[in-house]
Amino acid sequence: MFIQTEETPNPATLKFLPGREVMASGVADFTSAEAAAARSPLAHNLFAVDGVTSVFLGSDFITVTKADEKVWQTLKPMILGAIMDHYTSGQPAIGAASNHAPDEEFNDDNLDPEIVSQIKELLDTRVRPAVAQDGGDIVYRGFKGGTVYLNMRGSCAGCPSSTATLKMGIENMLKHYVPEVLQVEAIN
Repeated sequence: MFIQTEETPNPATLKFLPGREVMASGVADFTSAEAAAARSPLAHNLFAVDGVTSVFLGSDFITVTKADEKVWQTLKPMILGAIMDHYTSGQPAIGAASNHAPDEEFNDDNLDPEIVSQIKELLDTRVRPAVAQDGGDIVYRGFKGGTVYLNMRGSCAGCPSSTATLKMGIENMLKHYVPEVLQVEAIN
């Protein structure tokens, strides 16, 4: 098995490409070993590597975030080994039975549902594919008082360039296509 790695705009994350499907549908974001142990054998194995602080699973990639004091030169071989061990075990990346509830959305009470639909469509067709190439994801969380709230995940979370991406790219695009949008903010 040959696993490729790619750098991301976030120096604390690396994108691992195992050359096979990771998630059949959707994505999964783990920020603790406890959350990973309950849902994902793959993420659980990765958290066993000292220095791993979060794991993000996409359709065909795995994004791993490291602690600031750790160096990739030391961590990368251990992470590659954990990924290889996982795939040779035959276990799924994520358990079939998941009790994880999707994040609830919050919107203005009198908001036209068509506006939310348009925002989500723009995010899904123009933003999410681009950030997935860098090992991340951006998820719509809500729209209140002209502000679109987004959750940054994977390599996007904590990335030094995420503020520029959010304000210069996403905010400008949404304002252009949806006049009701005044600004975009990231939330955890």
